Amino acid sequence: MPNIVLFSGSSHHDLSQRVADRLGLELGKVVTKKFSNQETSVEIGESVRGEDVYIIQSGCGEINDNLMELLIMINACKIASSSRVTAVIPCFPYARQDKKDKVGKNCSRAPISAKLVANMLSVAGADHIITMDLHASQIQGFFDIPVDNLYAEPAVLQWIKENILEWRNCIIVSPDAGGAKRVTSIADRLNVEFALIHKERKKANEVDRMVLVGDVKDRVAILVDDMADTCGTICHAADKLVSAGATKVYAILTHGIFSGPAISRINNASFEAVVVTNTIPQEEKMKHCPKIQFIDISMILAEAIRRTHNGESVSYLFSHVPL
Repeated sequence: MPNIVLFSGSSHHDLSQRVADRLGLELGKVVTKKFSNQETSVEIGESVRGEDVYIIQSGCGEINDNLMELLIMINACKIASSSRVTAVIPCFPYARQDKKDKVGKNCSRAPISAKLVANMLSVAGADHIITMDLHASQIQGFFDIPVDNLYAEPAVLQWIKENILEWRNCIIVSPDAGGAKRVTSIADRLNVEFALIHKERKKANEVDRMVLVGDVKDRVAILVDDMADTCGTICHAADKLVSAGATKVYAILTHGIFSGPAISRINNASFEAVVVTNTIPQEEKMKHCPKIQFIDISMILAEAIRRTHNGESVSYLFSHVPL
């Protein structure tokens, strides 16, 4: 693949290396460090003049520092005369702040931070964005540059068929009404039924009550969602499914954030396994929670980069991806 340079930010070097290996490339030389006053410094260690540059940086860990590092890397490559700069952001930062959803007198002052991040990436010099399973698809409309929102669904389908023996007797469950489209797509591909759980929140990260819509009795229930943070929702949902008669409960998530009490909640919940993709590093969390497993999505990202570089369609690709 001539005229292509692949850089890794500091948020998820393992995923960047996996993508580079899939493409048969070496990661470009870049040095990131902080000054004593905590300003981020980036030094691109090779020429990018006329090159098609891809920068892999996920919205995880020290999110604000990693976002700033990404912006500086984009700008550094842009002013060094690269032909195109594509930001590959497996987990898009601030994706949950995509609308004014506050109620009451403070509604008009709620920020739309995902739009702000989109503006920052564009102003920094990004020509193209590749991301995965955006929390809200309208975030694509926040950009005036091309955005490819990839889906982990092909990898999820493959994992289900290879690891759940009773998958033909399973039911796909959405832990909230907003994920209904996601679970119906997977259920249709597997030719099984789906259910959903309606939840009411008192405040962020705290669920008031849940109502199950669908019959899970004597079936394997597979909870599917785009992300889990403190895991209160999916753990309450698992308890709800078990009390409704499910024989086993799995959770499959694209982005496993797992902050705060998430690990202890998963350990104490009635899951057979909690399966996440590696858009976010999971090695340390897996050491403390044997229920966590991960699906490698580096093939999806690598194929998207290859097709983008060659000027081919990316959206057509993801009905089936050989992993």
